Amino acid sequence: MTRAYLDHNATSPLLPEAREAMVAALSVAGNASATHADGRAARRIIEGAREVVAALVGAEARCVTFTSGGSEAAATLLAPGFVGKAGQTGHRTLIVSAVEHSCVLAGGRFHPGAIRICPVGAGGAVDLAALERLLDDSPGPALVSVMAANNETGVVQPLDAVRRLCVAHGASLVVDAVQALGKLPLDLWTLGADAIFVSAHKIGGPQGVGAIIRGAETVDIERLVRGGGQEGRFRAGTENLVGIAGFGAAAKVAAASIDAEMQRLGALRDWLEGQIVTISGQSRVVGLPAERLANTSLTVHPGLDGETTVIALDLAGVSVSTGSACSSGKVAPSHVLAAMGLEGAEAKSALRVTLGWSTSREDVERFVTAFSAHAGKVAARAA
Repeated sequence: MTRAYLDHNATSPLLPEAREAMVAALSVAGNASATHADGRAARRIIEGAREVVAALVGAEARCVTFTSGGSEAAATLLAPGFVGKAGQTGHRTLIVSAVEHSCVLAGGRFHPGAIRICPVGAGGAVDLAALERLLDDSPGPALVSVMAANNETGVVQPLDAVRRLCVAHGASLVVDAVQALGKLPLDLWTLGADAIFVSAHKIGGPQGVGAIIRGAETVDIERLVRGGGQEGRFRAGTENLVGIAGFGAAAKVAAASIDAEMQRLGALRDWLEGQIVTISGQSRVVGLPAERLANTSLTVHPGLDGETTVIALDLAGVSVSTGSACSSGKVAPSHVLAAMGLEGAEAKSALRVTLGWSTSREDVERFVTAFSAHAGKVAARAA
């Protein structure tokens, strides 16, 4: 049975271009830190990928540090000793929004007592007035971490306003751009963040590789992985040559296709959402009317159980989720939905459909057919 894979925000299937680059890298025997010809061949692959990843976000290649993924990057950046573009360091407080990914909510190397949670409005956007109060109340320089776009709802955060508040209060800004990469035009200079972090497997690259991207050479990070001098001494350990090669290839594809692809996926998402609310009149889209990622749809369905719906769709050959894959298996509803004021049965009815490079019209139609059949069965049993 051919399946319809609609869970790209959890991980996007490996692009053919990324696979090809990874296979080629597997034949390179050298360690990139070695000075002989084989080592130099490995180094060329890594530096080529670094340039492509940097170009995708308008950064300097020398400001890109490869990591094992977004979680490691967050744990590295979120530290009191982080040094911002204006020289801010000795951060006394970490301020994060209530809808951040769990790797950010964990607070990196800040003491739990130094972490402050900024609420969001019903639409999922950061409460700017609350953020300003938290910045005012910080006993010293604050480090703020706000995602560019939410992994569950797709809601895009008002980063320009967040940046202005940070500048006015002498705070540093770290942006989780994991879900936004390849789905929004990101320019680090315009964004104004001190650093962002990204992950390859959200754009069709391999799992297990990501990057920290500093907003300027003056930005410094408190090293998490210590040892050798790899990655400009920002992150020790022999580089994941094969993963980095795949990341670079995926970033190159994203750079060439972002505008057309988001237009294509946005049209598919809008059609899908229109079908859902027609099938189930009580269903609604979460995050409207806020700006959202074009590929992301989170809906709630009174009368349906999200986990049961995911299982029914899986049996019908459709892969979707109830929310973040990092929270799968947890009994509690999504912290993102709770922060937006959705609780109880409504939150547990959530269904996340996320599209990507491999998504076709037929995939979306198959989802609609399977969802309609399941909703109809549930309604018939309740009658």
